[in-house]
Amino acid sequence: MAVVRVLAFLAGAAVVLATFGSAVRTVVIPRAIPSRLTGFVFFEMRRIFRLRARPGAPYEKRDRIMSLYAPVSLLVLLLTWISIVILGYTAMYWGLGEWTPREAFILSGSAVLTLGFAEPTDLPSSVLVFTEAALGLILLALLITYLPSIYGVFSRRENMVAGMELRGGSPPSAVEVLGRSWRVDRFAKLSILWRRGEQWFLELQETHTSFPAVVFFRSPLPDHSWVTSAGVILDSASILLSAVDRPRDGDAAYCIRAGYLALRRIADVFGIPYDPEPRPDDPIAIERDEFDDACAELAEQGIPIRADSDQAWRDFAGWRVNYDRVLIGLAGLTMAPYAPWSSDRSVRDWRPRGSIRELRRSQPAR
Repeated sequence: MAVVRVLAFLAGAAVVLATFGSAVRTVVIPRAIPSRLTGFVFFEMRRIFRLRARPGAPYEKRDRIMSLYAPVSLLVLLLTWISIVILGYTAMYWGLGEWTPREAFILSGSAVLTLGFAEPTDLPSSVLVFTEAALGLILLALLITYLPSIYGVFSRRENMVAGMELRGGSPPSAVEVLGRSWRVDRFAKLSILWRRGEQWFLELQETHTSFPAVVFFRSPLPDHSWVTSAGVILDSASILLSAVDRPRDGDAAYCIRAGYLALRRIADVFGIPYDPEPRPDDPIAIERDEFDDACAELAEQGIPIRADSDQAWRDFAGWRVNYDRVLIGLAGLTMAPYAPWSSDRSVRDWRPRGSIRELRRSQPAR
């Protein structure tokens, strides 16, 4: 029996240390170090939420349901940490040999919640009570300090997302971004978008890998999404570099590179597969007729389009292939709203039939 109690004590200590390590990796360490416990909680909560947010339901309903997913999962994560700590310390108290399993559980719950209605009777138990109470306060304090960091990141991210509606409409599209910029100032200030986009992607890479939970925080408006905004920025730069007949824009090229590197780093956190060294002629989600339709609409607005459409398509595909798979994968992961060329195209009801021009004509004026 003594051996069993010793093993129970060691097992409880190991569980408590593993839980504390999960909290540190999730909240404290400023880099993407995966935590199995955190991943398990978010994965299981996602399964529960997706039972309600089924693909056949209207998107507005799914968005409303999934808007609760990340905040609720964070609270469940805290409850999971506390529950495991209680069980771990229960095993440790029982392992000391002075408590029955029921008494050990009550003492553990009283200590971690700092209720104080159960008191230790010896020095070893007193030491464990003090450490458990301190650990409970630390876990709560970590989550309390974690939330302002997340919402600070969220606010800065959404500033750019809202800006894409200003430039690209709702849902945003690369054609609208380029067309509106041409109509307003003949691309005179388009480089501002590429420079802002580059900085935005650099921050996304750092924040959305250090705080993976913020990936699932949805925008205040149902038709906004950081994923589709990222896709619109990248597609706008890719079309400009490949199809528009004007001198090469170095800012656009740097923006694309910053974008696909950021999306790849985020995809790595969630295990989304992609080819790190794709070939320029690898298949992409965009079809040739979609690209030709976009170029035709830009030409109708007076934007000079290159005469060699075949070369323009090859150049566009060569840019798009760098971020195509991770963009679509992240759109599916976050259940992003529909946006031309940026949504999860495996979900048919998110992809309206018809050309981009037909889609835009069907949207209300904004």
